[in-house]
Amino acid sequence: MKKIKKGIITLIISLGMSHYVSAQTDDSNTKNETTKFSIEIDPATFAFNGYSFHMRIQPKGCNHLLAGFGTYALDFPDALVNFNSKNKDKGWNISINQGYSVFGEHHFTKVNEKWFVGTQIGIQEFTLENGTILGNEKFTNLLAMVYAGYTLKPFKNKLYIKPWAGIGYTTKLSGSNTLGTSEYDIAPITMFVTVHIGYTF
Repeated sequence: MKKIKKGIITLIISLGMSHYVSAQTDDSNTKNETTKFSIEIDPATFAFNGYSFHMRIQPKGCNHLLAGFGTYALDFPDALVNFNSKNKDKGWNISINQGYSVFGEHHFTKVNEKWFVGTQIGIQEFTLENGTILGNEKFTNLLAMVYAGYTLKPFKNKLYIKPWAGIGYTTKLSGSNTLGTSEYDIAPITMFVTVHIGYTF
């Protein structure tokens, strides 16, 4: 497990460095001439009683680098809670009250077209409840994730669709993940799959 953690952290650092290098080595003959802004949402968060809003920036002179930040909240569906076998079918209800993350992406063709890889580092506040136990608890964790995806442009405008999947490392920073005498297990390795919808201005 320690080797897996070190591998993920090394990959995150390597990708972060590649974002910086890509910003420095873009072909000067094809650099974009203005800074471009995009907004993105994750529709799944709205479906699970939450929300999301992401801002992305393509710096002037960078064809492959996309950076930004996002905020989000949602109630975890049972399938996501039960993905960790230690929590499966134990009555846990868990929500992200507020998540804040920064993102960096390298797009291999050009920004918001075709394949890309990225990194995400964020802080997330959770509320923990259990149908068999009175009360609730809150805790905050740190998330560091690497991900990859593909950008689709189904229409002849600036709207795009970005399905992506990631694997990351998470650790508790503060609060309690114990309710009564029961402990909600926080797995150090987490995986996530979603789809973002965005628009470039």
